[in-house]
Amino acid sequence: MNDFFKNRAYVFGGIIIVGIIFSSGYYLGLNSRTDEQKISSIINKEELKDSQVDFSPFWKAWNVINEKYVPTNSTSTERVSDQDRVYGAIEGMVKSLGDPYTTFFPPTETKEFNEAISGQIEGVGMEVGIKDAILTVIAPVKNTPAYRAGIKAGDQILKIDDLITNGLSTEEAISHIRGKKGTSVKLTMLRPGAKEPYVVSIVRDVINMPTVETDTKGDVFIIRLFSFSAISPSLFRDALREFYYSGKNKLIIDLRGNPGGYLEAAQDMASWFLPIGKVIVTEDFRDEKDNQVFRSKGPDLFSSNLNLVVLIDGGSASASEILAGALHDHGVATLVGTQSFGKGSVQELVDITDDTSLKVTIAKWLTPNGTSISHNGLTPDVVVKLDEKKYLEDKIDTQLNKALEILAQ
Repeated sequence: MNDFFKNRAYVFGGIIIVGIIFSSGYYLGLNSRTDEQKISSIINKEELKDSQVDFSPFWKAWNVINEKYVPTNSTSTERVSDQDRVYGAIEGMVKSLGDPYTTFFPPTETKEFNEAISGQIEGVGMEVGIKDAILTVIAPVKNTPAYRAGIKAGDQILKIDDLITNGLSTEEAISHIRGKKGTSVKLTMLRPGAKEPYVVSIVRDVINMPTVETDTKGDVFIIRLFSFSAISPSLFRDALREFYYSGKNKLIIDLRGNPGGYLEAAQDMASWFLPIGKVIVTEDFRDEKDNQVFRSKGPDLFSSNLNLVVLIDGGSASASEILAGALHDHGVATLVGTQSFGKGSVQELVDITDDTSLKVTIAKWLTPNGTSISHNGLTPDVVVKLDEKKYLEDKIDTQLNKALEILAQ
């Protein structure tokens, strides 16, 4: 999953235009005046009045298309259905928001999206998102085809096979990248700092998400966390138990390349290090009175002599940023690495009809100190770039070494 989803029953007053345009779909094909009259009968006229929105351009464009449009594709004998034109209008409205995480799913895309978030995933194994209007790799998943192909966090995806990605939503791009095990996809990529793009062909496979690994370096215990899945909190607890019984008091939590997942998982993990009631993250809604604060549930087991470093990079996103931000703002951890991705928003999946849905951004995340995670992400206390040449040739991890150096002082 690329972001947090909430299937809660919100009153959708802020998206009244969706209701208006969709309701009109039941009456399209009639004359414009009849359409407007019938729509007016099923919506709140006061809301339209207060919104000060003039819908006459929409109806004029609709009628012009009805009266004048001639398809340029001479091989096409099928007329675009009125319902598909309504879906197109909704998609255009959604794109006008300029938010890469708000997306309308027509019937086919809704079915594919529901299967993707609930079933087995076949693809190349990388999280992607829109950054600075460009389709960008958030992080490749360890030991997947994308990881083995050498794809890095921050790589920009210019083309998927022969499809140019400019203007594609995240979901549209994912639908083209994913595919059946054994099939291949060709990606044209541009790495930051490189002058020329590179092309890589990747054979798709079943993607099994790793979760937690533990390691030690001398007197330092290391927990590598790869995702925030439903089982992550229990696996993280087991890793902390191993740390506790090791007798060590120096800990590194490695969140590099971790694209996030469930908010509840981040809350559970942060609670091990924070007293009950301490703020972990605030969900900042459009209306301030709706804001929700997520707090530590305890047990805050670790004493004040704990020395903790959290590693982050451009592949650390979403729940990773929530955990790192909370531990940093409460003075529990030192952040080391490079700027995180900046995925600090929450999306709600709303059913528009039985077979269409809208994934809409409803809030943004604020760290305990009130810092917005969106866009800029988190800035480490100690900025250290990974020397990729040393890492590839000699497995020298410059970021991990800096964390070990800090804990040794």
